[in-house]
Amino acid sequence: MDREFLIDLFADFGPVTIRKMFSGHGISADGTNFALSLRAGLYFRADEVTIPSFEAEGSKPFQYQTRAKTVTVNSYWQLPARLFDDSEELAQWARAALAAAQRAKVKKRPKKAKKVVPKKQSAKKRPVKKTVRRVGKAKP
Repeated sequence: MDREFLIDLFADFGPVTIRKMFSGHGISADGTNFALSLRAGLYFRADEVTIPSFEAEGSKPFQYQTRAKTVTVNSYWQLPARLFDDSEELAQWARAALAAAQRAKVKKRPKKAKKVVPKKQSAKKRPVKKTVRRVGKAKP
């Protein structure tokens, strides 16, 4: 899917930002990424609230292969194919995906600040006196 196709596809949803990402595009609104357009299809952000809708449509979560195994990413689910022909319903699903992405942002805990442990004060050290070596004629 190219950039222009995605812009047209989300026209009923509203303005979206489309950025190159992996082997496709990341789609965001209001600074929140809620969809991925990859070679394998279009995937919307999902959570415990929206996953049942995807399951009812027979959709599958995003998967990719590594050398050792298949990785399933349950936070992105493939958009049902029928929605490509129904822009109003696609916009509803996109709003639900954006809401799921926003809920996920809220759930993320802020990173813990590293504790700064003060260094122990060691006994005062005397500065080392440097000796200067002069090169040249010696005084008689």
